[in-house]
Amino acid sequence: MPEFSESLSLLSLCWRYLVLGIVQGLTEFLPISSTAHLKAVPMLLGWGDPGIAVSAVIQLGSIFAVFAYFKRDLQSISEGIFLSFKDGKWSEPNARLGIAICIGTSPILLAGLLVKQYLPGYEHSFLRGIPSIGLVSILMAAFLAIAESSGLMRKSLKEVSGMDGLMIGLAQVLAIVPGVSRSGITLTTALFSGWRRSDAARFSFLLGIPAISIAGLVELKDVLGNSVQVSLIPLLVGLLSAAVTSWLSIHWLLKYLQTHSTWIFVFYRIFFGFSLLALWLKLP
Repeated sequence: MPEFSESLSLLSLCWRYLVLGIVQGLTEFLPISSTAHLKAVPMLLGWGDPGIAVSAVIQLGSIFAVFAYFKRDLQSISEGIFLSFKDGKWSEPNARLGIAICIGTSPILLAGLLVKQYLPGYEHSFLRGIPSIGLVSILMAAFLAIAESSGLMRKSLKEVSGMDGLMIGLAQVLAIVPGVSRSGITLTTALFSGWRRSDAARFSFLLGIPAISIAGLVELKDVLGNSVQVSLIPLLVGLLSAAVTSWLSIHWLLKYLQTHSTWIFVFYRIFFGFSLLALWLKLP
């Protein structure tokens, strides 16, 4: 596969990283899988593999955006946990939300450590190939369709419990498989559990903050440790475009799900999955 930055001018690199940043920002928080799109889009455009350095730095844009968007929520959660430690009143909604996030984050951290320790070749496994991503995308569309059709849509974020965090956190582990989508699987699981759509999305975003942050920092550490050569200005363009687009996609999805269903994402994932399979069949 050709090098992403081979024989390209600074302007060309800035354009490519701008596009990748937009793709990252749109797909990190919409339930359609950022990993799948960051792999498929450059390939479809004939750009080659952007590499781990580009992906790691651009992902920081999404991390900055989610912290900025939910800064008040995070402050309220921190204050709730502090006051609960102080007064021993753990029934306070913000404290329970913080506990649910902590419990829900533990499974994916453990799974990530196990994969990194015992599956060193996972980055190049068949699960990260185009046919696998296509099939997984279609399968996850089916699960989301069932959840959308059968979910009660009654539970609010104020009712969250540690068990909710555990259930949705266990489902989040599946996001290690490209094409699953971290936001997609957590949103789907919450809908199966009877959550309202907008509350399910909000909890999905809050639950994803530790996972996205730790994964992005680990990737960045690996990049810096391997002394990978990167182009600073294009990467800054990618980071900024990812940050802005991530913020906008978070805001749009929360508003959209207040009055709309998730069927648009079901249909898109089916289209995306079959498109990848068709492309794979045409590849030499």
